[in-house]
Amino acid sequence: MAKDFINGKRTHFGNQRSHALNSSKRSWKPNLQKVRILVDGKPKKVWVSARTLKSGKVTRV
Repeated sequence: MAKDFINGKRTHFGNQRSHALNSSKRSWKPNLQKVRILVDGKPKKVWVSARTLKSGKVTRV
């Protein structure tokens, strides 16, 4: 899938552990939003995580 344009966040993989320590694969996905931001002075649609948007590292156009 996509990755965060600013931080490079992407899906992480690991094991889901039950109380009996049985394991099965699972994934953690970042909350990505497709937004228009200024890249080199021009508006561009990119994937940005909600955390990046909330922290104010990018501004929407």
